[in-house]
Amino acid sequence: MPRPNAAQLAYGSATVVFSTVALLLLSRATTTLGIAVICVAGLLPGLLVAVTMPARRRTPAVPMTAVPVPRSTPDEEVRVPAVHAGAGAETRIGS
Repeated sequence: MPRPNAAQLAYGSATVVFSTVALLLLSRATTTLGIAVICVAGLLPGLLVAVTMPARRRTPAVPMTAVPVPRSTPDEEVRVPAVHAGAGAETRIGS
């Protein structure tokens, strides 16, 4: 069985919380046994939502093709941008 994704966990958890709160408010249970039964009953719809929600389909991996890398000849000059020391120094205030 594949692991659930984040959406399945989020929807399942939200369903558990909302269904448990709704059942507690509707039943007005005050005993410990009644609250425990309602909490377990709230887990069932959350589990059902998380399991029946369609999982994201993964696309099959596409093999990467080799891309030729252009090579420089010894005659070509490689240009590297120079770092300007003190760039923006003229815009400083209060120095």
